[in-house]
Amino acid sequence: MPRKGRIDAPGALHHVMQRGMERGRIFRGDADCARFLGRMKKLFRGTRTSCYAWALMPNHIHLLLSTGDVPLAKVLHRLFCGYAVHFNNRYRRNGHLFQGRYKSILCEREAYFLELVRYIHLNPIRTGVVEGLEQLAGYEWTGHRELIGREKDSWMEGGEVLRHFGRRLGQSRKAYMEFMRDGLGKGEEAKFEGENLRHLVEGGWELVRRKPNGEDEYADERLLGSRDFVSRVLREAGERERWRSRLAGDGLKPPMVLERAAKAAGVVASEVVGSGKRPGQCLARALACKWLVDDLGEREVAVAKLLGITQPAVSTNVMRGRVEERERGFKLAEKVKGRIL
Repeated sequence: MPRKGRIDAPGALHHVMQRGMERGRIFRGDADCARFLGRMKKLFRGTRTSCYAWALMPNHIHLLLSTGDVPLAKVLHRLFCGYAVHFNNRYRRNGHLFQGRYKSILCEREAYFLELVRYIHLNPIRTGVVEGLEQLAGYEWTGHRELIGREKDSWMEGGEVLRHFGRRLGQSRKAYMEFMRDGLGKGEEAKFEGENLRHLVEGGWELVRRKPNGEDEYADERLLGSRDFVSRVLREAGERERWRSRLAGDGLKPPMVLERAAKAAGVVASEVVGSGKRPGQCLARALACKWLVDDLGEREVAVAKLLGITQPAVSTNVMRGRVEERERGFKLAEKVKGRIL
């Protein structure tokens, strides 16, 4: 059965899990953890990916992230693949380091944000890596240390987490610690009872498919939240895919997109290609990249080749194109009497 595509959007909250092949070690010591952490900081800062909680264990990883300027799948591909190459070179090994592709669950922020922060930061205790909160405070490889003020390099969104516990820093840290202690006193599935969830072997949660009273099932293993949340996210994702299919079905090809971008910016189509710096060229290139990647679903590598620019330049232009489209009302196409124009 084919795997379902990932669901993502700017600002979306994801619980990400990755583990070693056959549950083998992916970190053999502190040096490996430090290398992974350094790569993670650089990538997240460069892509404005927000991290609210994280934990590195010998054979698995947990992250709580919010999508920034770059789709999460691309960020995590660079993170995990880059680290795997380093690990294999360091230990002179071949083959896969991770157990397939990472697992990512898009979560309803209001309902699960704090519970997931706690779940991730308590993971080293529940898996036996450390004993109790006192040892957890000395464990370098979680975001818990930043939240309690033990880490000076503030790179994660710790302030966003602590604001849920109070306005004053000291007060919020104290309340956070009480929240963590309370979590140790409960079964780890307490919050999720009644949500049709089951605990995964590698950590995290999965919706159990059921159809009570013959109703349509709203559950989806890629999502964690209420029925309304799951239904809305799937509907929006479906609408994006239907829009892409409709554009392709009506014969909208990349060269036509370049022409429409050029017309919107007041230049000729040939000026969209290359690295010209005139304002009209830059605007046209940004719109073309946004429309080709977001609306037509073209891969950034293919767009880079088409426009004669680099793949990172395409990423940058997609972000600018989104802003220009939103703020100035540019549109690739509109539905008029059932047709795409």
